[in-house]
Amino acid sequence: MKAIQVREFGGPEVMRVEEVPDPKAGRGEVVVRIHAAGVNPVDAYIRTGTYARKPPLPYTPGLDGGGVVESVGEGVTRLRAGDRVYVNQSTTGTYAQKAVCPESGVHPLPGKVSYAQGAALGVPYATAFRALFQRAHAQPGETVFIHGASGGVGIAAVQLARAFGMRVIGTAGSERGRELVLKEGAHEALDHKSANYLDKVKELTGGRGPDVILEMLANVNLANDLNLLALRGRVVVIGNRGTIEINPRDTMARDAAILGMTLFNVNEQDMAAIHAGLVAGLEAGTLRPVVGQELPLSEAPRAHQAVMESGAYGKIVLAP
Repeated sequence: MKAIQVREFGGPEVMRVEEVPDPKAGRGEVVVRIHAAGVNPVDAYIRTGTYARKPPLPYTPGLDGGGVVESVGEGVTRLRAGDRVYVNQSTTGTYAQKAVCPESGVHPLPGKVSYAQGAALGVPYATAFRALFQRAHAQPGETVFIHGASGGVGIAAVQLARAFGMRVIGTAGSERGRELVLKEGAHEALDHKSANYLDKVKELTGGRGPDVILEMLANVNLANDLNLLALRGRVVVIGNRGTIEINPRDTMARDAAILGMTLFNVNEQDMAAIHAGLVAGLEAGTLRPVVGQELPLSEAPRAHQAVMESGAYGKIVLAP
């Protein structure tokens, strides 16, 4: 089969399509024929070799995918060959025509949801769900402010928060992105390139500020977030690319909380709860992953460049 192989850490160019042996499922595992693989910023971080998780070389990138179960290993009871599924965890990597996955990392994909949309679910939607409900403990009627709401995690958060009864304010860096944010359920979509967009957030909340802020670039925005929050507000740090100086007094004045998160820390019980919620949302139609670009597997280097650029619009997926 064809798969992306990384034989040395470095830039996007280290990813190359190679012929590798078909994988086989072990106990508690399944083989999924991948029709679409999701591209996430964390994939790019891992590829550089500077991330906290450093796989042994060579390896195939990718955690997310949409496809069909091809075979199941001993002890697998929840899945069978032929099932349409989405994947949020793989032991062999999803940038490939086939991937070995633990049974717990494979979930039913409703027939009305495409494989490309399935590939857009794992990391983005689990991250948004975890941030909103398991870290911030968001409540119906509260206001959430989502930085970078036109990307994969942002759109997931907009849909989840709106379905839960929250007031949703999002930002995007382009008119096209803002239109998407509104279309997917936000009450307001602001231009985060505008000098006064944070003043607008304050105005839209009657001077109170948002109860929850989902922060995709904490090294740029966190200090301002703390001045923006409502009393007893919570900032969830989802993304960060450097250091920042903050004034802790800003947290004291609001009884505010700064909450970090990464999916790598989620325990099995919480992850099962996340995906039970996501599958229910897919079946009900309240969750509708947006695919912005679909590229062939050979374009993985270009996909890694694009996923790190500003102006995000939905999810980037690869078609093996």
